[in-house]
Amino acid sequence: MRIRSAVAGLPSRTVGNADITSLITEHSAQSFDGDFDDALRKVEYYLKYAGSDSRQWLDAGERPIDLLRTAANQALAQAELRREDIDLLIYTGIGRGFIEPGGAYHTAAAIGLQNAHCFDILDACMSWTRAVQVTESLFRTGQFRNALIVNAEFNLRSGGVVFPQLFKIPRLEALESIFPAYTLGEAATATVLTAEDNEPWEFRFASRPDLAPLCNVTLEGYEGYCDPSDKLAANGVGYFTSFGFEMHEQGAADGFAVFEQLAPPVDEVKALFTHASSKRYWQGMADKVGLGSAIHHVFDRTGNVVSASVPAAIASALEADLVRPGDRAVGWVGSAGMSFGAFTFVF
Repeated sequence: MRIRSAVAGLPSRTVGNADITSLITEHSAQSFDGDFDDALRKVEYYLKYAGSDSRQWLDAGERPIDLLRTAANQALAQAELRREDIDLLIYTGIGRGFIEPGGAYHTAAAIGLQNAHCFDILDACMSWTRAVQVTESLFRTGQFRNALIVNAEFNLRSGGVVFPQLFKIPRLEALESIFPAYTLGEAATATVLTAEDNEPWEFRFASRPDLAPLCNVTLEGYEGYCDPSDKLAANGVGYFTSFGFEMHEQGAADGFAVFEQLAPPVDEVKALFTHASSKRYWQGMADKVGLGSAIHHVFDRTGNVVSASVPAAIASALEADLVRPGDRAVGWVGSAGMSFGAFTFVF
């Protein structure tokens, strides 16, 4: 299997860290219980510490499907494939407009795909990585030759799971479950994969379901589908809740474990692509495994774009001509679930 192209479509509104604190002030200053200036200073410090600078959000009139369609068309053109050549379309990630049917069907209709088998894969920030693994397995059956993996991580719309609800901080302690929301960005990505004879991809995964309460977006009635936890719906039912500091702390050992299981030839690795949850955190992880100089960050420019993190980083590296055919790369992701994944491939 080979990556033939990867394209990221970013919306046009640039939101800096100062814009984040301004929005928090707008929605929280009058109702905050405690020292509001101290809370703002902590948000500013945490953003700077994580390596956040800016992120892109949808501007007025922009639609996720339009950015996704443009990214997909560009990816097909770069791969030198026609729409009718695509026989598999997988829609991944959290951002979506439908519970039924899968987003893949509406995407296929928007792009004009006529021959593609369609389905979705939803596994939080691990979604794209899981989709790539499934694609390789399907290629091995001989039934598919050309796949398009897409996502549209646009989760900042007004009245959605983040904004403006999570910009209304009731008290300082609430930042424990809210802060990751302030690092989020938005993006659509399209990745073309083809079933070519190439060096096989290798994947390693691990799951920690005992840590599932640490990051969730709940639905009405969620209580009937899980065991109780005081962390679930900490920010309200239907809203993003993420204990990001605890996730990074708890997940480090498992993240290193899957990397060790993968055991990539570090000296041969030209690029490392990680989940964009914190530039500082992943730089530290990369340094410890000897790939500090190979990591390609997008977090400081795009924010945390959820399941689009790795394909957006690949697209950025390709655009900058930092990777070329024959180069070995490694992907490394930690996700809600919690799940941990590491994989290696050759461009």
